[in-house]
Amino acid sequence: MNFDGPSAHSLELLIERTDLRDDQWIDYPDYGLRQYFLYKNEDTGASIALLEFEPGGRIPTKHIHASNQFMYCVEGDYEYVDSGLRLAPGSFYMNPKDHPHGPTLAHSRSVLVEIYDGPHYYEMPEYHTAETIGDFLAKD
Repeated sequence: MNFDGPSAHSLELLIERTDLRDDQWIDYPDYGLRQYFLYKNEDTGASIALLEFEPGGRIPTKHIHASNQFMYCVEGDYEYVDSGLRLAPGSFYMNPKDHPHGPTLAHSRSVLVEIYDGPHYYEMPEYHTAETIGDFLAKD
């Protein structure tokens, strides 16, 4: 097998910043947030997304996830209000499946990479719709 150079048969994925399309962002204007999915596994519900919060943007309620949640802060100051945990650039956050957390607040513009190793939720939270999270609910 020749491993020199890119292959049309590769399963690898590379997305450059210039590849991000404006019409692929999901906006949550009531919460000062937008989301861009970089990767989705339709079989498992796992995903990787960019989250951008405006100053004052938030997730309004305490909630749980149906899988483990991982976040890496690229930019900003993002707080989990109940626990007082604050993500700054370079911070890594992990929240285990079924652990209650939130609400959250972006003290400044915040950019986060969010990863789930399975479905996001058991039931759709108030700040989502079938279009924004329908594929990421745990299956019975």
